[in-house]
Amino acid sequence: MTAEAREAGAQEDPASDGERPLDIALLTYKGNPFCGGQGVYVRHLSRELARLGHRVEVIGSQPYPVLDEHEDHAGRLTLTELPSLDLYRQPDPFRTPGRDEYRDWVDALEVATMWTGGFPEPLTFSLRARRHLRARRGEFDVVHDNQTLGYGLLGDIGAPLVTTIHHPITVDRQLELDAAGTWQRRYSVRRWYAFTRMQKRVARRLPSVLTVSGSSRQEIVDHLGVRDDRVHVVHIGADTDLFAPNPAVPEVPGRIVTTSSADVPLKGLVFLVEALAKVRTEHPAAHLVVVGKRPAEGPVAQAVERYGLEGAVEFVKGISDAELVDLIRSAEVACVPSLYEGFSLPAAEAMATGTPLLATTGGAIPEVAGRDGETCLAVPPGDAGALAAGLTRLLGDRELRVRLGAAGRNRVLRHFTWARAAQGTVARYREAIARHGGRRHTPARPAPAPTAVREETLASDRESRATC
Repeated sequence: MTAEAREAGAQEDPASDGERPLDIALLTYKGNPFCGGQGVYVRHLSRELARLGHRVEVIGSQPYPVLDEHEDHAGRLTLTELPSLDLYRQPDPFRTPGRDEYRDWVDALEVATMWTGGFPEPLTFSLRARRHLRARRGEFDVVHDNQTLGYGLLGDIGAPLVTTIHHPITVDRQLELDAAGTWQRRYSVRRWYAFTRMQKRVARRLPSVLTVSGSSRQEIVDHLGVRDDRVHVVHIGADTDLFAPNPAVPEVPGRIVTTSSADVPLKGLVFLVEALAKVRTEHPAAHLVVVGKRPAEGPVAQAVERYGLEGAVEFVKGISDAELVDLIRSAEVACVPSLYEGFSLPAAEAMATGTPLLATTGGAIPEVAGRDGETCLAVPPGDAGALAAGLTRLLGDRELRVRLGAAGRNRVLRHFTWARAAQGTVARYREAIARHGGRRHTPARPAPAPTAVREETLASDRESRATC
């Protein structure tokens, strides 16, 4: 059905809540679903929104999102690529683009910010998204921004705006400053996180903010100054069909699994490596598999070398979903050693497989993991001794592992699924639309195919260059 037909009131099947299906623009400036929570969020939320009967167009920049296509929502989930200069791509991060790659002043701003040590993508993506959305005014009922928080998304973008803030990035900034050993490093951290000033200003002007936990909600109010009546918790969760127990996968004695997408203080991996060295004095078979990139230098690499753990710590990256699930199933213990998490998808996914969890109490992790001794073992963040004690206890007590694994799975099924997350998100969409009067801004035109959208955007870019 075309957008004009929908505006004219033609009949169509209702969404799962009995109301008219929505046309949703879901924005993400970082869409990699295999590295980082933002990409995972977009992948799973978009799929479940489509399953509920809504039409979702994911608009993303590099690394582009990977969407889950299913027959039961054919045609309701599409991807539109909104290209940047991809300055942080592998294998040449922080690259200098060729002259023929520049399209307009936004590209020049992106490069200039990178050259001066800043991180430009939240701002530059928001500017490109604003131009794109205005060119397609009236095609969407709601725009959902996934933590871009850029100046470009303020004002009229053609539809009501709902924004997800997983947690304030100011928390990451402070943890990295606390860990910085020199004034040069502190200066570098401050410059890199300069975009958080923009995000703070933008957040205060947002009409509707979603977040993933009560802990994050309070921090958004305290750190960003957002009015508490504008912040709403919609818990996310695990894909419980994929992340499920499978007795056919054998446990590997002594295996501990954790996820760490980057060697940053926030993830607490260095404390887990130190704990492993202690554990191996009682359990020589204990070994750690880290889902993430092996750091060539830094605190984790130094700790592995210092404790002689080269053969006991393995890093894996680029694995499929099925391989990841089997890896978690094969572990005797899953561990989340983070100093802080806004939600902790790794905790929910490990629990969903029935693998016993050892986790810190950093940030929102207790909201996900539950009570110590009931659905997990909980320890203070940044305490290698406590991590070692928890690992030793779990590796030595199979009955405890079985009990915690089963209880953890049941907790996720009750509280943390993507279907529930999508339902809660749609309720907030409808509230935002109602505040806008329940109507689109202008009559819509037929939505172009993704390729046509990219051509239209490039044409707009060329027009901008001609008038600059």
